[in-house]
Amino acid sequence: MLNFAIAQCNFTIGDFAENTQKIVARMQQAADAQSDLVIFSELSVCGYYPGDLLEDVRFLNACKQALDLVLAASCQHPQIVTVLGTVRDHHGPGKPLHNGLLAIQNGKIVAEYHKQLLPTYGIFDEGRHFEAGKEGACTLQIAGHHIGFMVCEDGWNDEGKDYKVNPYAALENAGVELIISINASPSDFGKREQRHRLFKQAAQAHDTPIVYVNQVGGQDQLVFDGYSFVVSPEQGVVFEAAPFEEDFACLEFSNKEFKLVQQVQAKTEEGSLLPVEFARRQIVLGLKDYARRCHFTKAVVGSSGGIDSALTLALAVEALGAENVIAITMPSAYSSEGSVSDSVKLCEALGIPLLNHPILDLVNQYSRGFEAAFSSPLKGLSLENLQARVRGTILMEYSNSFGALLLTTGNKSEISVGYCTLYGDTNGGLGLIGDLYKTEVYALSRHVNERAGREIIPNDVLTKPPSAELAPGQLDTDSLPPYEELDEILKWHIEGRRLPQAEAARAEDFVNRLLATEKGKATVKRILGMVARNEYKRRQAPPIIRVRARAFGSGRQMPIAAHYEF
Repeated sequence: MLNFAIAQCNFTIGDFAENTQKIVARMQQAADAQSDLVIFSELSVCGYYPGDLLEDVRFLNACKQALDLVLAASCQHPQIVTVLGTVRDHHGPGKPLHNGLLAIQNGKIVAEYHKQLLPTYGIFDEGRHFEAGKEGACTLQIAGHHIGFMVCEDGWNDEGKDYKVNPYAALENAGVELIISINASPSDFGKREQRHRLFKQAAQAHDTPIVYVNQVGGQDQLVFDGYSFVVSPEQGVVFEAAPFEEDFACLEFSNKEFKLVQQVQAKTEEGSLLPVEFARRQIVLGLKDYARRCHFTKAVVGSSGGIDSALTLALAVEALGAENVIAITMPSAYSSEGSVSDSVKLCEALGIPLLNHPILDLVNQYSRGFEAAFSSPLKGLSLENLQARVRGTILMEYSNSFGALLLTTGNKSEISVGYCTLYGDTNGGLGLIGDLYKTEVYALSRHVNERAGREIIPNDVLTKPPSAELAPGQLDTDSLPPYEELDEILKWHIEGRRLPQAEAARAEDFVNRLLATEKGKATVKRILGMVARNEYKRRQAPPIIRVRARAFGSGRQMPIAAHYEF
């Protein structure tokens, strides 16, 4: 019988002291549970993904020193094999490094494997820094069991569609009884179900159980959801770790069957989270870790009285605490009465201060200066954008003066078509809802109220027509189709087949019906043109927390200066 422990940890890139401390502590926990084996995630020593830090000699030396500390600590528990991920040197032509898996025991490396399949799509660019490992299986006898190893992407090509190499084949030929896969798999809608489906199919195809250990935590735009699991060829998924938090579990393995012995976080969710709850958990963890790792304790948000700023404030309060969130209302000549009164209601419900900084005098002063300098009145779009830029400047002044992280409030619908002002409402350090379409913003806002059992986001905010309030009587629908229509076009265009299957089918059907009419064709063409023309804005915008398979940022790389045919 094999007793093994799954260590689902929240590692920080480059924080070798903290990462090492976590590894050593979990090794002790595994020893206390009399485990034969403890398993950590991909690049657990340095954190995933270090990017061009992998070209910094000091970073690489610190990584090696951290590994030495872990090797020394393993001597305190000579009976345990520790499996972890770290950077390894590559000798020979090609890139100088490998994405490595090590099995260590009693101060020695007893097995070493180099990731064979290096993803270079979407948010991944591992081929930039790593050389692929040689084909073949890496195996080890532990407690009388023949165990094989792989790293993340190695387990995603069993159908042979994306790479010429299938690491499962070598492991099957080696006759392993159990496969251990260490991972840093970012989270998005439908990702948990996709992992379960692919690894269940692989376990059945090769008649071999698989232990899948994933990282958890937020890192820049990415959030890793954890959800480590164990899959059996006959039973399917027989164990799953907690989502969006660290977890530690001990299991027994014998005759292709597993038995849970101990789990630190008792899972309460059964099955998939609802999309709104998934988005809430993802964004809250993403902000919490982003603020902590960037050494922010407070956040500031411009409160317009609209749905986007209201949801951003509610999520910020959940992540950082009401005592650490500040809202600022900045009414102008075109602000409705509700822009302030609804902000007051919201902030009272959240228990946060609402500071008032009117912008009328500042806008008028800019207008007078513009006309005096250029002999032309400031009007139209320039005047509208000026108001947004004055607000953005005030918010940055507050951020600089009091050390609060400025959170942007743009949603994916608006960011897609450029319905935002560069150096205005795009100012900030992080966007919480930039990967949620407007219709999803409304759904998540209603969910926030339902979870609380009370009206946190005022009903007036949920029901009033969306408006930027930068001109008299302005509504979003003056410039855009209804969001129910716009969002389907954007999903079809931006994400397409990356959408979950049912969502993709809905979007495609909706757009096909539009394209069947001349009016619909014109609408689709206009929206696609707006998306293309506003790439320059997105290139300069702050990072956003990713919840979908294709988010703006590193996950969607498009040229700015290009000729687009529609």
